[in-house]
Formats: sequence, structure tokens, C-alpha cells
Amino acid sequence: MPELFTLTRPQGANQALIRGEVAPAGHSLRFADEPVLVKGFRKMVRGLEYDVAELAVTTYLTAKEHGAAFTALPIFLVRGFHHGATQVLRGGRPIASSKDLAGGRVGVNRGYTVTTGVWGRAILASEHGLDLDSVTWVCSGDEHVETYVPPRNVVRAPEGSTLAELLLAGQLDAVVGADIDHPDVVSLVADPDEAGFAALRDRGLYPVNHLVVVKDELLQERPDLAVALFEAFAGAKRRYVDRIRAGEERTRQDRMLARVLQETGADPLPYGVEPNRAVLEELMRHAHDQHILEKPTTLERIFEPSTLGLVG
Repeated sequence: MPELFTLTRPQGANQALIRGEVAPAGHSLRFADEPVLVKGFRKMVRGLEYDVAELAVTTYLTAKEHGAAFTALPIFLVRGFHHGATQVLRGGRPIASSKDLAGGRVGVNRGYTVTTGVWGRAILASEHGLDLDSVTWVCSGDEHVETYVPPRNVVRAPEGSTLAELLLAGQLDAVVGADIDHPDVVSLVADPDEAGFAALRDRGLYPVNHLVVVKDELLQERPDLAVALFEAFAGAKRRYVDRIRAGEERTRQDRMLARVLQETGADPLPYGVEPNRAVLEELMRHAHDQHILEKPTTLERIFEPSTLGLVG
């Protein structure tokens, strides 16, 4: 039976896969020991080190535009709300609203193309009217996709400094995606959890963060592989959602999904292109507007064709 070297972080949606309770038909999965998932992202993007890999969505979109030899399956392992992604210093430069960041310097955790950063900036622009091009974005790291060139208003943080240090020293007006735990650092958006659920209720905003990619050479060699993987991941996810429906909540992610289930009455982790078309197309628009994608693209171009009609 062919073995697939697989990168994914242990979490509720894939527990049954990792335990071997569910497997893709005709294949077995050997899971990588990669404690820091984003390091695995880089290994996949730069070296194709895995057969199957969990990957951040905008990292994938960027890599695909730059010729990456892997293709996505519509398996969305991680979702979340990002109204709390932007943090400011209590008592620092007066910032009453997101528009007050215009002309300022805002830190971004890791690279400019990181998905949390994209969603965080999108909220500042679409819900609060900030002109993103008016801000200098200060990144704490480089990009997974080496050939990507950020816009001119994106710079690197000084070597050896952290975003927390820069914010606390008044050298940044805000940070996005840094998740700083400090009594003087607060969310720019008041009550961000409720703001996220309000966006879900009002306009169906339910951001995706991670998907699954497979090496192109394997997809070409094994025409049944994409569907087999989709069905296996979906089967594992359904077991997890059943536990959420039964009231089993152990983690923050569990509680968030239970709240989504309560608000919508629907599967809180839908897989497939069609159930997620609106939010995926919105994310792609933001990636283009934020100068991450040079050209607009379509879902039919970025997902494996054999999975376009699947729902799980």
C-alpha cells in the first residue's frame, strides 16, 4: 500500500486520521514529527518535503502563483475569527479607530502574506475604512515564498527585536497577528469575539485559515488520490463534529465551533468548494487588493479538478 508522508498539526478535525481510525482508500499516511507547523509550511513551499501537507491558505495562493508544484484540496482544517488580530498599546499614541492608523507603522507577525495578517488587515479595510496602502507594515520575519516581493510599504523589523518590544517602546502604532499577552496591550476592536460572530450573522463571514495540498506528481500518477484523501479527511472531521454536537468541548477551538454550530445550525467545519465559495473568493480578493496576488484567480484554477464537486 503506498505510503504518503504527511504534514498536519494534531487537532480535533484530524484526530481519527492520526489514530489510524480513518485512512484514504488504497493509501496509508505517515505523519511528520514537526512541532512547529509553520516550519513545515516552509519546508513544503521551498523543498516539497511532504507528499501531503496542511498549509495556510494565502501561503498556498502565493506559492501557486509562483509556480509551486502542488495543488490544494478543499479541506479546511482551521478556521477562526480575526477581529482581535489587531492590538494596540493602552496609553500609547491615541487610536480611537482603525482609520487613526493611517500614516503609521503596524507590525505584522512573520511575513506579509501570512493568512491571519491578511484577514486582520481585511477587517481594518473593509469594516473600518483604513487605506492599507497608507500604512507602513513592519514584518517580524521573511516570506515562505522566496520569489514573492512585497509592496514598498512593507519593511522588516530591526534584527533582534520583537513586535512586542517595538509596540511597548512606542515604535509601532499597532500589531497584527502577534497575539501579545501583556496587560498594556489590548485589542483595537472592542469585544472582538462578539464582533466576529456579528460578522458571521450579518454577512456570513467565516474565515478559512488552513487547507491541504498534495504534490502534483502524485496527483498525476494516482487519479484516485485526491478523492480518497478528501473522503478520509472529511470522515475524520465528521467524527469530530459529532462530538461537538454532543457537547464535548475541551479546547478554545472546540468552543468556537460549538458557538458557530449554535449560531448557524450547520456543520461548523464544512469541506468542499461550494460551501466555502463566498469566503474563499473574498479572501482571494483581499490577497489581490493587498498586493499579494498579482492577478485575480478562480477557485477552479487553484483546487484539484476532481474535488470541485465534493462536499464533506
